[in-house]
Amino acid sequence: MSCLDCSCILRTRIESIGAEKQSEGSSTQDLTDEPALYWGQSAQRGDEEISWSSDVSHYDIQVEIGRGCSNLTSIYLARHIPTGTLVAVRITDLERCSEEHLKALQNEVVLSHSFRHPNIMTLWAVFTAGSWLWVISPFMAYCSASHLLRTYFPEGMSEVLIGNILFGAISGLNYMHQHGYIHRSIKASHILISGDGLVYLSGLNHLCSLVSSGKRLKAVYDFPQFSASMLPWLSPELLRQDMYGYNVKSDIYSVGITACELANGHVPFQDIPRTQMLLQKLKGPSYCPWAINTFPRGESRIKNSRSGIDSGIGESMTHTMTSERLQTPPKTFSPAFHNLIELCLQQDPEKRPSARGLLSHAFFKQVKEQTKGSLLSLLPPAVQHVQPQVPTACSAAICKTGCILPKEREVYWEF
Repeated sequence: MSCLDCSCILRTRIESIGAEKQSEGSSTQDLTDEPALYWGQSAQRGDEEISWSSDVSHYDIQVEIGRGCSNLTSIYLARHIPTGTLVAVRITDLERCSEEHLKALQNEVVLSHSFRHPNIMTLWAVFTAGSWLWVISPFMAYCSASHLLRTYFPEGMSEVLIGNILFGAISGLNYMHQHGYIHRSIKASHILISGDGLVYLSGLNHLCSLVSSGKRLKAVYDFPQFSASMLPWLSPELLRQDMYGYNVKSDIYSVGITACELANGHVPFQDIPRTQMLLQKLKGPSYCPWAINTFPRGESRIKNSRSGIDSGIGESMTHTMTSERLQTPPKTFSPAFHNLIELCLQQDPEKRPSARGLLSHAFFKQVKEQTKGSLLSLLPPAVQHVQPQVPTACSAAICKTGCILPKEREVYWEF
């Protein structure tokens, strides 16, 4: 069965949600208050309008496909029994969540319903069952861009594919920036791709608003406890935590790191000690993140095209070593792609373009001319998920809602 066409979602008004009317200082304990929380919206599939219920027996849990919220949340592929629709079900044990985790969950629930953009992930229903929070959202047949790298493109993606994926993600990011929000968690695992080849930006639980008391601030000083795994994508000014703060240009830096991630098949800074990473980020533009320690025993695969001038990214590092790991010729990327990354990774945030400016960059114009057809023409067929055998009591975890959840499956989504 193919994935539900996510572009046909009808965004209706919330039926009921306690968190929607919360003030900035309200308690995050609202998620666990009684009576049970529920809100939902309809989705259109052809002539059929689907309504999502809060009855857990209506969702046939099949296989775990992701983790999030410091492993407090598990994401499962499930089938909505009344309609047969494949959905993603995220289940979080609220009793194990800290106040900061609860705040992040609540933030995502409210903002996901508030945003109206085809490149931003939506939630179809949110409800509590006992102390468990259930979130129903569209199933993404291609999972995330990070999953595509691991499964199909371990050496990195082609420039045309990168351009198509980034354009959709930056389109959603531009919408957020226009409405005064900083995403703060841009990376390949937060870019989801549906079976129809549509790109969605997720990871809304780290969003921060620049609007306070009706006024838009020039910078914010909110520095949450990010997971250490998120540090490679964060901008120097966010990590610096000084009196100057940071703004939406911090996300543009993360776009540059994500572009390197998609091109290399590996996350920049990932293989170096955390302290060294911070020093390298803070010391200035002489550091080339996609050339150092990305392939510690070999030369970088990112080289400038011979048709263009040296962009200064990676070229100075590419002839220092030889590698037994490299079995194919190094990739070459266009000067436009190098320039895009150079602009995103400027040390001075004011020198980075806006998300709107990036969308009109020559790189995306070039990619549009090269792309024949949709994003699907650049991808292999999506893996068809089939329901596994019912796990035994010894190999399954039984949650408090009475459902049986698969255990120790390979995960593809990260939130």
